[in-house]
Amino acid sequence: MISFIKKMVNLGFEIAMPIISFMLPILLLIVPLLILVAYLTFAERKVIGYIQLRTGPTKTGPFGLLQAFADAVKLMHKEIIMPSKANRFIFMAAPIITFVMNIGAWCVIPLTAQGALIDSNVSLIFILACSSLAGYGVMLGGWASHSEYPFLGAIRSIAQMISYEISLGFIILTIIITAESTSLSAIVNAQKNCWFIIPHLPLAFMFFVIALAETSRAPFDLPEAESELVSGYNTEYSSMPFSLFFLGEYAAMFLMSTLTTLLFFGGWLSPIAALSFIPGFVWLAIKVSFFLFCFLWIRASLPRFRYDHLMRLGWKIFLPWSLSWMILTGVVKWIF
Repeated sequence: MISFIKKMVNLGFEIAMPIISFMLPILLLIVPLLILVAYLTFAERKVIGYIQLRTGPTKTGPFGLLQAFADAVKLMHKEIIMPSKANRFIFMAAPIITFVMNIGAWCVIPLTAQGALIDSNVSLIFILACSSLAGYGVMLGGWASHSEYPFLGAIRSIAQMISYEISLGFIILTIIITAESTSLSAIVNAQKNCWFIIPHLPLAFMFFVIALAETSRAPFDLPEAESELVSGYNTEYSSMPFSLFFLGEYAAMFLMSTLTTLLFFGGWLSPIAALSFIPGFVWLAIKVSFFLFCFLWIRASLPRFRYDHLMRLGWKIFLPWSLSWMILTGVVKWIF
C-alpha cells in the first residue's frame, strides 16, 4: 500500500512539474501587471486630484494605498446584472476577450536586454494582432447588450480604432524599415547610437496621440461619452465583467506607453553613457512612468474632442503624414 502511494505521488509530481514550469513564468508576468494596473487607477485619482486641488484617496490604508484593492473587492461582491434580451454567451465573453488580448500582448514585450517571456522575431505583428482583436470585445459587448447606447458606443469605438490603426500600422512599418527587423529587441538594439525619436520626431508625436485614441482615453474617450451615451459600450455591465473592461483599458495604457518607449526612446538603454551602470529595467520603468503620467495629465487638462474633429485628425492629417513619412524613410534607406 505504501509503495502504491509513493508511485501515485511520483506520478503526480511528473504530471504537475511541466504544468508548473509552464504556468510559473506566465503568473510572474500577469500578477505584477495586474497589481501595477490596480495602482495605476490609484495614481490616476491622486494625479487628477492634485491637478484639480483635491487630495484624492486618503482613507483606505496608509496614504490611501489600499484603495485599489478595496475597489477590487467591492466590484467582486457586486451583483452581475444582465439585460433580459442580451445574448448571454457573447455578453459574458466580450470583456474576457478584451482583457485577455490586452494582457496577452505582454508575452512578447521585452522588459530587459535578456528578452521577453516569448522572444519572437515577429513580436510587433503579434502585438498589432492582439490590439486589433481587443476591439472585437468592445464591439461584441456593445452589440450583445441589445441596448441602444452600448451599441452606439461600440460603433464609435470600432470606427475610431479602424481610423487610427491604419496610421499606427504605417508608423510601425516606418520603424521596421529603419531597424530592418520586426523584433522589439532588435529595434531597441538598433537605437544604441541614436534613439529613433531624433530622426522620427513627428512620428513619435503621432504615435502617442494615436495611443490615446486606441485606448479611448481623453480627449478621445468618445466611445464612453457620458454626456450622450451614458457610459458607452459598457453601460449594461456591472461587477467583474465591468472590471475586466476597466482592467483591459488600463493594461492597454501600460502597453502603449511601453511600446512608445521601445520604439522611439531606446527602451531599456541609458540616455547617458555615464549612467549605464543603472539596470536597464529601471530606465524602462522611468520612461514608461513618464508616458503614463502624460496619459493622466492630458485627461485632467484637455476637453473631449468632437467626433468629426476626431475623424478629420485621423483620416486627413495623421494618415497622409504617416504614409508620406514611411515612403520617405524607405527612399532614404534605399539610397543610403
